[in-house]
Amino acid sequence: MPRLGQILIAIPLLIAAGLLLNTVSADSAGKHIVQLTIEGAIGPATDDYIERALEAAALQQVELVVIKMDTPGGLDTAMRGIIKNITNSAMPVATYVAPTGARAASAGTYILYASHIAAMAPGTNVGAATPVSIGGISPPDISGKEKGEENEDSEKQATQDEEDKPVVDDSSDTMKRKTINDAVAYIRGLAELHGRNQEWAEKAVREAASLPAAEALELKVIDIVASGMEDLLQQINGRDVSVQGRNRTLQTAALAIKQMDPDWRSRLLSVITNPNIAYIMMLIGIYGLILEFSNPGAIVPGTVGAISLLLALYALQLLPINYAGMGLILLGVALMIGEAFQPSFGVLGIGGTTAFIIGSIILIDTDVPGFGIDISVIVTFALISALVFIVVIGMAIKARRRPVVSGLEELIGGEAIVIDDFDDKGKVSIHSESWNALSHIPLRKGQQVKVTGIKGLVLQVEPLEASIQEKE
Repeated sequence: MPRLGQILIAIPLLIAAGLLLNTVSADSAGKHIVQLTIEGAIGPATDDYIERALEAAALQQVELVVIKMDTPGGLDTAMRGIIKNITNSAMPVATYVAPTGARAASAGTYILYASHIAAMAPGTNVGAATPVSIGGISPPDISGKEKGEENEDSEKQATQDEEDKPVVDDSSDTMKRKTINDAVAYIRGLAELHGRNQEWAEKAVREAASLPAAEALELKVIDIVASGMEDLLQQINGRDVSVQGRNRTLQTAALAIKQMDPDWRSRLLSVITNPNIAYIMMLIGIYGLILEFSNPGAIVPGTVGAISLLLALYALQLLPINYAGMGLILLGVALMIGEAFQPSFGVLGIGGTTAFIIGSIILIDTDVPGFGIDISVIVTFALISALVFIVVIGMAIKARRRPVVSGLEELIGGEAIVIDDFDDKGKVSIHSESWNALSHIPLRKGQQVKVTGIKGLVLQVEPLEASIQEKE
């Protein structure tokens, strides 16, 4: 009995020890560092990649997420989405501008300021964070100088210029200033989160200022200058960071680094949100549906067109598009179709091609690098569109106007031979086939007759001589 009691006491202790070992092993398994990579322009695919990667890293309970970045900038919506994911992350995020020669320009500057750790490699730069033109809004010319700093000649010239200018609405200038002030407030708020240089952050927005890595460290724009990932992890080991309002000490020494690449969804999004690819898919979709409607039952053009158009519309709703540009593209297509149906000596065709090109140029409504449609793509598809709609559809219309050469309708107007004499109903032979026939004129065997109509499976015929006499 005492032995049984000892066994009953030992069982719970063994279970507790097992759970403790599992917890320790799970913690040790999760102690690694995840590295993400941002290269090129920042767009919807980058936002999706960072969001999904941070969610996956949170499930793994990693010690630190490092974003290795080299970017000229990107879309404002994508940048703000990435920053929200970083600031709301339960894990510390370090953004590292690397390798040597890389940059964190425009949107990259904001992301660097938002990160818990901001680091740069030697030979890199940060800054030029002035918002670029979006929706026809370009940043104002803000030099930061007071009027007293300008020389007298420039003041007189400016006064004369103002007198010569007509009075115009200053609403566009107001919108420009609102855009700049919003960007300044945003980046100063990010700088305040981690105690970084707010004055220089504002200067980067208002004056598009840039800094190399060494000066950025000196001005407390960044926290670390590191020659590589190992150097970065050694320098931040033991550093305290604030994650969601709580202090956390980083333990990064001797931890493994695991690269987390974009999954298939992010890679697909990266492809289709390329403005050139989205533009091409949209045109393939339009062409495919037009060919399907003009030739019902072809199936392949309709299927390919529908899939391409849906993917293009999904990509375009993630991109900053100009709906006037979209309207001009559709108008251009309609005019080129009109040229094919109703030739106008090139008037509709030229007008359609012009509208198509102008609409394509203004379709993407931003000056952000990497988000424009290449002019060679526009010209190529403009020429292809003109040829497709004027030549191919024109040939299809001509083919439709040709006489029918098959089916029952083809028998009308054809010549047949009477098989046996008959006065009202009898049989005739046409195309080596025997048909019941109806005639109001008596017919003789071997007489040639003309088919004038079909009623069910009975041909209406009349003597060929009679039809000739009627023509005469």
